[in-house]
Amino acid sequence: MNDLNIVQQFSIWMLPVLLGITVHEVAHGWMAKRLGDPTAFMLGRLTLNPIKHIDPIGTVLVPFVLLLIGSSFLLGWAKPVPVNFKNLRRPKIDMALVAAAGPASNLFMAILWAGLIKIAYLLSSGDVTSLTVRPLIFMGFAGISINSVLMVLNLLPIPPLDGGRILIGLLPEPLAGWLARIEAYGMILLLILLNTMIFGQVIAPLVNLVQETIMSAILI
Repeated sequence: MNDLNIVQQFSIWMLPVLLGITVHEVAHGWMAKRLGDPTAFMLGRLTLNPIKHIDPIGTVLVPFVLLLIGSSFLLGWAKPVPVNFKNLRRPKIDMALVAAAGPASNLFMAILWAGLIKIAYLLSSGDVTSLTVRPLIFMGFAGISINSVLMVLNLLPIPPLDGGRILIGLLPEPLAGWLARIEAYGMILLLILLNTMIFGQVIAPLVNLVQETIMSAILI
């Protein structure tokens, strides 16, 4: 996509980013409702209307700035859906299931975006330079990319990320309690990781592996 100007890139990335972070949050609320907590449903958060989920910084500013500076990875976040874990039937294990629903939804969406690329390619009879098909293919790759990043980052075992909450739900006490206490410093730890060599050596290769696996499985 390097040959596209910033307006074209923003147009292509806007829908995948909005869907990626919106469906991620809706998945948390949907799973919580199935497991006994209707809080998100009662507050009208189980909707794909992005206006209900937009965080001005995480949904708009951060992705736009990353796109503007030509970052190799685009990420963002929405307003977290409220979950009252006391309403869950099995609070500890159900918390892990609610957390896992977000990354699982990103994997599902990445596969759907890969399917869009496949359909666009077939409709164009292999002519990926078609002015009709080319934007769809670019958007499909953007969808795979943003959802792969969201899935991998959220599965990091650092609360309040989903991976940390999954681990808290699976670990026995007192390990779960010790990990839960890290939550207050979780975002600081994440920022440190994203600004060190760990990002390039661990996170980026994992994101690339997810993208390549999806594309090789779907785009054959």
